[in-house]
Amino acid sequence: MSSMNDVQTDLAPSLSDATRVWWKIGILSFGGPAAQIALMHKEVVEDRSWLSEQQFLNALSFCMLLPGPEAMQLATYAGWRLHGTIGGLIAGLLFVVPGAAVIMALAAIYSIYGNVPLVEALFYGIKAAVLVIVVEALLRVARKALSQKVHWVIAALAFIGIFFLSIPYPLIVLMAGLFGWFMGTADMDRQTVDMAHVSVGKTGLT
Repeated sequence: MSSMNDVQTDLAPSLSDATRVWWKIGILSFGGPAAQIALMHKEVVEDRSWLSEQQFLNALSFCMLLPGPEAMQLATYAGWRLHGTIGGLIAGLLFVVPGAAVIMALAAIYSIYGNVPLVEALFYGIKAAVLVIVVEALLRVARKALSQKVHWVIAALAFIGIFFLSIPYPLIVLMAGLFGWFMGTADMDRQTVDMAHVSVGKTGLT
């Protein structure tokens, strides 16, 4: 019997359905990584159950360790998880292309017309809205990821270390990882850790 956290195979999407969702996420992804990750969680985990909660959080934790934009990496992973290499390429590209097109259009307007009062007014309003989106997104992700009291303690200590003690970010990640390695192994439900089995040779070739 499969774990309750496993993805429901009867809900696995077709490539065309997944492509439409990745396009939607790319179009609506405002507010930076926190808001993008929260939107992805809503679309992929909450609304469609394409990934389980634990799969999503495991992937997010891994992507946070990688250099580069974690939200794009997470989208690429989710696309690959659903439809292999082509799925990863589609998800990753659609996560980037809509935003890049908007930036190019705004840059063209600025280079041709200079400071446009209407555009400046729009951004003045967007700043306030994006702040609310980011805060709401952080709260949503935190409710899912911080499921125990010790998680909240670690998050609070990390916040203090970054913003008040100026501890380097990689060191904080390393200390949190070591804490999880030594203290969290016994409490981890191994049934929820679902690993994709890909050969080393195939990975190297890719």
